[in-house]
Amino acid sequence: MASTPQAKKRARQNDARFQINKARRSRIRTYLRKVEEAIASGDKEAATAALRAAQPELMRGVTKGVLHKNTASRKVSRLSSRVKAIG
Repeated sequence: MASTPQAKKRARQNDARFQINKARRSRIRTYLRKVEEAIASGDKEAATAALRAAQPELMRGVTKGVLHKNTASRKVSRLSSRVKAIG
């Protein structure tokens, strides 16, 4: 357990940041799940719309430090190729 005031404050800050990042990750996963469901249903319009909504959310995760830039780009790339493949 933290004993110095500095360590106690750091523990509080870490906990607050953890909660914020957890909420962000959850929000991003929700958007990704909507894209996955639209792809699974075979509805190209819905999948395209869901992907368009998910892209800024993923990139916001990058700017906030929740995701690495390449991870987000890879996810967008793979999802967009799957959306394009819907016949």
